[in-house]
Amino acid sequence: MTRSVRYENTLIGLMFLTFGTIFLDRMAQFYLAPYLIPDLHVNNIQIGMMASVLALAWAVSSLVFGVICDRYGRRVILVPAVFAFSLMSWLTGVVETFGQMLLVRFLLGIAEGACYAPVMAVAEAASSPHRRGINVGIVVTAAAFVGQAVAPVLTTQVAAYIGWRWSFFVAGVPGVILGFFIWKYVEEPIVRKGEEQRPKLGEFLTLLKYPNMVLCCFAGAANLTAIFFFQVFAPLYITQIAHEAPTTAGFIIGASGVGGGVAGILYPALSDRIGRKPVLLFASLVAIFFPLALLIPALYQNLWALAAIEFLFSTNAVIPSLVMVVIPTESVPSKLAATAIGATTLTSELIGAAIAPTIGGIFAQRMGLAVPIEIAAGMMVIVFLLCAMLRETHARKLVLPSSAPAQ
Repeated sequence: MTRSVRYENTLIGLMFLTFGTIFLDRMAQFYLAPYLIPDLHVNNIQIGMMASVLALAWAVSSLVFGVICDRYGRRVILVPAVFAFSLMSWLTGVVETFGQMLLVRFLLGIAEGACYAPVMAVAEAASSPHRRGINVGIVVTAAAFVGQAVAPVLTTQVAAYIGWRWSFFVAGVPGVILGFFIWKYVEEPIVRKGEEQRPKLGEFLTLLKYPNMVLCCFAGAANLTAIFFFQVFAPLYITQIAHEAPTTAGFIIGASGVGGGVAGILYPALSDRIGRKPVLLFASLVAIFFPLALLIPALYQNLWALAAIEFLFSTNAVIPSLVMVVIPTESVPSKLAATAIGATTLTSELIGAAIAPTIGGIFAQRMGLAVPIEIAAGMMVIVFLLCAMLRETHARKLVLPSSAPAQ
């Protein structure tokens, strides 16, 4: 194995663990909601607000630091941001009021948003052209493997035995360790031949001239709406409506995380062979049925069957790697890669993760916890329709030059 291949594999592994730790910290509050509600004296709307304020900070931070990364490099942002989000996770474990929780989670969102663009840009830049889809898919699936599979089981088990505050303390430890490894081993990506290292400020404004960028922004927003409606309100539905234990909710959602992780690797790898668009269409179509399984009372008589369904149909985890990273970076000049990732993240997080959970909390409070889960399925219909309008960007399947701006 050559040094370049070995370094590529090592870097993808580090970025996978880093992104997974980010989502371990981010998603912990959702799985611990059954514990937070009585202890902090909050309701469903306030649980949604916790998700929204973190996502708002993440959205703005990802674009701002994406621009900075394209101008000044990845490492200068990534290393301190990893340490910062670990500190914010620990501080979450000592909050006493809802107001303190909002402030700490807002600061966590800034730190994690600052990590997102450089993590994805580093992974994309280090990938061989024939491995770009699968490598980015591997990194993105950390959100499913760790954020949806490990996090619900780990956090609820820790909370059940020694308290929910310790769950946040445990979640913050991996980031500190990874920060040191990133500082020592990750090199600054080499600029591709023929491109300036620092794009001019005016070039950042040209991103929306690329049709794929606009479609990816809104497809990402609809998909994140579906994901966060599910992640925020599924644990509450399972415990309050289906009357199952929080640990059971962790088991069911964990199964969906494992399934999403597997799909998130296999589907992008397939896209390296048959193209991005057909994979996106199939994944978004299957994911329409993913949240609806929770609303079938009979499935709670056999939790293993419910978990199996969640495992097989959680293909919405495939969407972020392709519509928020791979297609945007294949549609614009590489010197704008981090900014393109930041732009899709800004729109997706602002709409899908900042605004939507609070609206979902209002629906849940006034109309019942089933409504946000039904909306999640509807959002995947929108994702399917938007993906149908995308231009193919994979080199083997390219018919029209998707990198050309709209006239």
